[in-house]
Amino acid sequence: MSDEVEIPEVNYVSGSAVPIRGNDIDTDQIIPARFMKVVTFDGLGEFAFFDLRFDDDDNQKEHPFNEDRFQDSSVMVVNSNFGCGSSREHAPQALMRWGIDAIIGESFAEIFAGNCLALGIPTVTADSETIQALQDWVDANPDGEIDIDVEAEQVTYGDETIDVTVDDAQRKALVEGVWDTTALMKSNAGEVRKTAEELPYVTDDAIPESE
Repeated sequence: MSDEVEIPEVNYVSGSAVPIRGNDIDTDQIIPARFMKVVTFDGLGEFAFFDLRFDDDDNQKEHPFNEDRFQDSSVMVVNSNFGCGSSREHAPQALMRWGIDAIIGESFAEIFAGNCLALGIPTVTADSETIQALQDWVDANPDGEIDIDVEAEQVTYGDETIDVTVDDAQRKALVEGVWDTTALMKSNAGEVRKTAEELPYVTDDAIPESE
């Protein structure tokens, strides 16, 4: 039986956007710690930015994720040092389950960007002025389409095409379809078993069984 697993290439991401303004938005703001006591990540989307969206009595506060016009958005436009703080993978998991497929920003915390990559979510960057102009355009055009060309490092919206930066390793992993490391490990399970069998210090009961 073949262990081969299909990992989709992420060359382009298109969709309407939602602007999330503010620098240093950390992972605790993206997904508060009390919502992390889950066995799976299913359902985390509804808790994204929860404390920024609701008061102590669960009344809605002003936040883009609460606005009807942004409910179908799949691209987030953020500012500087987004995803800083603790290295919880629940943050990009919550955003993905809310519906986010890509994030454009000034800069990202390194671990957060890595956790996004593990989900196939590009995190592309541009300078502050470019990001502010894009956020303003999104505010004025909530149904407007944004196209992200990961390989060419370009973002197109309205009549504008802007240059963005995609980390070299991230771009390679996304474009070549090698971003899902768990799937890659599964696809090479046969080689893992073969190598384990040849190692004298690996006991038989520690070698994974063939499927």
